[in-house]
Formats: sequence, C-alpha cells, structure tokens
Amino acid sequence: MDIQNEYLRGLMERVAARNPAEPEFHQAVKEVLISLSPVVEARPEYITEGVMDCLVEPERTIKFRVPWEDDQGKIHVNRGFRIQFSSAIGPYKGGLRFHPSVYEGIIKFLGFEQIFKNSLTGLPIGGGKGGSDFDPKGKSDTEVMRFCQSFMNELFKYIGPDTDVPAGDIGVGAREIGYLFGQYKRLANEFNGVLTGKGLTYGGSLARKEATGYGLCYFTDNMLKAAGKSFEGATVVISGSGNVALYACEKATALGGKVVAMSDSNGYVYDKDGIDLSLMKQIKEVERKRIKVYAERRPGVEYHEGCSGVWQIPCQIALPCATQNELDEASAKALIQNGCFAVAEGANMPCTPEAVDVIQAAGLLFAPAKAANAGGVAVSALEMSQNSMRFSWTFQEVDDRLKTIMTDLYHNAANAAEKYGMAGNLVAGANIAGFLKVADSMLAYGLV
Repeated sequence: MDIQNEYLRGLMERVAARNPAEPEFHQAVKEVLISLSPVVEARPEYITEGVMDCLVEPERTIKFRVPWEDDQGKIHVNRGFRIQFSSAIGPYKGGLRFHPSVYEGIIKFLGFEQIFKNSLTGLPIGGGKGGSDFDPKGKSDTEVMRFCQSFMNELFKYIGPDTDVPAGDIGVGAREIGYLFGQYKRLANEFNGVLTGKGLTYGGSLARKEATGYGLCYFTDNMLKAAGKSFEGATVVISGSGNVALYACEKATALGGKVVAMSDSNGYVYDKDGIDLSLMKQIKEVERKRIKVYAERRPGVEYHEGCSGVWQIPCQIALPCATQNELDEASAKALIQNGCFAVAEGANMPCTPEAVDVIQAAGLLFAPAKAANAGGVAVSALEMSQNSMRFSWTFQEVDDRLKTIMTDLYHNAANAAEKYGMAGNLVAGANIAGFLKVADSMLAYGLV
C-alpha cells in the first residue's frame, strides 16, 4: 500500500535518504504515514507547524562503546545505543535489547514504534529504546554482570525516573535488569524507579513478567468478541518461547484456547495434545535450554528444525511472539489456507508488510503490535507509579488494571479507525489513536 498524501510521500523519501541502510525504520515509518494521510488532510496544522517532520526525527541519539572482560581475561568491545525518540507526553520509556542483530536502525525502529504504543496505553510515557549487539547467550553470569556494569557506566548519564526509564527486551531479563540497576544505584547514589522489570525484592511489580503475554490475549479477546468469536475451543499457534510467548500461552489456555506449537530460533515443537506449560517454563525459564528438549521429554511431540515452519501448522489463532519480520507472505498464505481467522502480534512488528496486506485482504482479524503487545509497557508504567508512591499493588490489582487498559486500548483503536473511514482496520486505528495524543501535545508546546 502506498502513502496517499503528497506531503507525507515526500517526508517518507526524506526519511529514507537521511537514514540509509535502515530498512526496519523505513518500514515502521511508512506504515504509520500510510495511516495518517486522512488525519493530516483533516488537520493540516500537523504539517504546517512541523509536527510531522519532528515526529520522524529522534530528540536524541546516544551511541557508545562498551568494553568488558570475559572469564579468560580477554577484552571485548561492543556498541551500546539509547535513542530517546519522543518525550511529548512523558519521560522516555522503552526496553533494552541485547542481541547480535542490534544496530542503530533496529533501535530507531523500536523507539519509533514505542512512541505510539506508549501513547495508546493512556499513561504518561514517551517513546525510547536502547540496547547493544552483545549476545548474552553462552556467557557466564559474571561475564554478563561485567558487560551490564560497563553498559550502565555510560548509560546512567542520560537516564532517570523523570527523564528516561528503560526496561528489558530480547536478551535482557531479570538477571540483566538486576545487574544494570545495581550499577546505576552505585553510580547515582540513589534508589529510584529508573528501571522497570526489577525483581520483587527491590521495587518490581507483580504481574510484570506476565504483562505482555497477558495483555496480548486481553486485546485479542476483545477483537474476537467484537467479531462474534472467542478463544474458546480454538487451536492456537505461538512463535517464540520467551517471556511474551510463555505467558501468552498461559492466558490463551485460560481463555479456552489450545496452544499446540511454540518455537525458538533453532526450531519448533508441535504438541497435538496441547503445550505442557509447566514443562516449557522449566526448560526455558529455569534451565535456559533449547526448545527441542521439550520434545525429548514429552512423548508424542514433534520437533522440527527451522522456526518459520511453525506457521504451516493448522490453527484458528496465530500469535507471533518471537521477533520482527518473522511471519512473511508465504507464511500468511499458509495460515489462511489452513483456516486461521485471527493474527495478533505479540512481538514488535513480527509480520512483514506483504504478510499484513495478505492477511487484511483475506478478511482475517489482525491486531498490530503497537496495540496488541502494549501490555508490557503498560505494567512498566504501573511499576513506575508504585515506585513513586513507595507502595505496591497486589497481582490481582495490577492484572485488573492491565485488563482495563487493553480493553480501552482496543476500543480507542477501533473507534479511531471508524472515525477516519477505515472501520475494522486496527493497524490504522492504532496508529491514528496513538499519534493524536502525541501530536496535540507537541502543538501545545509551541515550536516543536
């Protein structure tokens, strides 16, 4: 699909020219600009007052080296990034990703998406993202600790509870957050809510690790109900087996679905009797082993090398929860052919543009990531609130707030799509609803 507005087409060309070799960022910006054509035509001040041009340019880009020593005494140097994209509605908020694929373009795409996702939650948080090309896999705890401490030695200069509040993402779990927060506390001599996803003993929130997966299913449940469908009795396929995937599996099962497949970067498992979640959690959360171990321990389970094949398994609901651009056009066609009626994105931008076009053209229900996976950052913001109050809520209180946020988010996205003549298009609705709050705030400040 092309951008209809002439000014926005020119803006997209300028974005591509000024940010070469960053295809993920180009993809994210184009998707938003496609949705905003009817909005800027109704509200031309978003163009004339410079909002659109400022929106695609980060407020601040921080890039730094991260030297660290391995257990053999050898020095390694990785790159660290923090892109503070927009603080129009609150302090920058977004995760840190430690993965070999990380480069500036990935962080920029993630930070741009975070602006709208955070806005959609209704909470006062801006958009940012960070990370490093460091790979924690195969590293000892002490190596990861030394890396995290070196990373925070530079990052701490730019973050704070009212400035920028990072969280975890791929490769950054409870262990990494603990090391990062410990180093921040030493350097700043403060105990505050500068990081979220913290352990429960030092300021973390109950329901945080479940939040993204649970929120994905709450949003999907609302989308299904509006179409007269539900999880009840549906076969579900989930990609990934990390935090998001595990708790999406848990909540989808609780809502009556039967999850029959999960994956990791090496391959996928098919369990026709339904995933044994306690076994999967033991393997992935406790033992940190590859998913093929699940097939070795559970009779009758198939393991297949290559993770993309997971979309060949017949299902009614597909929840891609692994990484960006994992579900391509061919996979989308396979899902459609096998009777899938809903796709909801649990990872950040896991469907390629071609896949999204095929899914929408076929009339499937489609929940975009910036809406469907906003549960994690929503509970991160609730963790910030609890830290500010020096108080904590129960699991049920946090989960109830999360469910309300995701329900409201669905209705806001659906209503925005309908208002601008695109009823049922939640991609457009989420982009528009997220944009309006940020854009109006930028206008209110004067020269943006």
